[in-house]
Amino acid sequence: MSLHGKRILLGVTGSIAAYKAASLVRLLIKSGAEVKVIMTTSASAFITPLTLATLSKNPVLTEFVKNESGEWNNHVELGLWADIMLIAPLTATTLAKMSQGQSDNLLTATYLSARCPVVVCPAMDLDMYQHPSVIDNLQKIQSYGNQVIAAEHGELASGLEGQGRMAEPEHIVEYLRYHFAKNTPLKNRKVLVTAGPTYEPIDPVRFIGNHSSGKMGFAIADALATAGAEVHLVHGPTHERSTQANIHHYAVTSAAEMYGKCLEIFPKTDAAILSAAVADFTPKAPAKEKIKKQAGEDSMAIELIKTTDIARELGTLKKAHQVIVGFALETENELNNAQEKLQRKNFDFIVLNSLKDEGAGFGHDTNKVTLIFKDEQSKSLPLLSKSAVAKEIVQEISRIFSQKS
Repeated sequence: MSLHGKRILLGVTGSIAAYKAASLVRLLIKSGAEVKVIMTTSASAFITPLTLATLSKNPVLTEFVKNESGEWNNHVELGLWADIMLIAPLTATTLAKMSQGQSDNLLTATYLSARCPVVVCPAMDLDMYQHPSVIDNLQKIQSYGNQVIAAEHGELASGLEGQGRMAEPEHIVEYLRYHFAKNTPLKNRKVLVTAGPTYEPIDPVRFIGNHSSGKMGFAIADALATAGAEVHLVHGPTHERSTQANIHHYAVTSAAEMYGKCLEIFPKTDAAILSAAVADFTPKAPAKEKIKKQAGEDSMAIELIKTTDIARELGTLKKAHQVIVGFALETENELNNAQEKLQRKNFDFIVLNSLKDEGAGFGHDTNKVTLIFKDEQSKSLPLLSKSAVAKEIVQEISRIFSQKS
């Protein structure tokens, strides 16, 4: 969907990520939108108003007073003009002002006057983005009805690497397209997503786990939320997080806990995407106290028992209107194993990835997958970011729902 005729009011604040506003404005104009830009005074230290005025074909506004004759930039009119107000990048300072209702500049005054939806794109360094006050403020402005496009993972201005980069302009434009697409097949759909590892306790200190980071599952949850779905994300221990308002989080630790939560949620949903790396085995009798090394003992045996196969159980419960997507991480006979799993667990399609592909699998920000369908058709994707892979998966789910309707 294009953004033809949509009126977008872009707020730019004083972050190093402000340089991305040039690409963002160019993409919005190319998509057919009409763009007006408001900048805070500190933003002009990172990108000039002239650049954004040239690209948007509209004067850039920074102050209430337009000129010495008493004309002023009417923040109320700006708020009424826009179909959507987009603040990208959003700094911690402007976020705090939004959460507290402060209006000491043209941007925040316009925000308080806007009757249109407001979408924000945070950009700040790793520790700032994770600070409890920032998290609280993001949650607070979401409670006001504002939408948050979560910061992305990558190299930050400080040299650290982690979550805090403003979403790429292409991703922001895609989010806006989804926003204006009234008839998207996932609008108001309820979707269960599992993500991350499970930890199976040996004793109160130790556990059996795996290297799953949860990145793929969280990317899928974000893509679904962007497409209008109500997402129920059940995740094991992970450092990943999302701040989108329509994602409900359920943190669990063990396979048994994940199974219990999925069993509770699944009957109420339209789809399930099972990307978690759930342990196949768990210690039969976890010790209640920390196990001590004993003199003369060179080995220790732990008896393991099978965990409940969550995917198979949900596949058994699946109704005609529901869609289930499974994952297969294989090291040998990848295609045959994935196809067998697809049929046995009653999936609509399965996402196959291999540890043999460089840049794919656990811990990476990229993935290389093949989508395998019930009719034995398949779709191999090149090495992509996990957010791009997630969008491909969501598109296929949308296609299936379109066929069902």
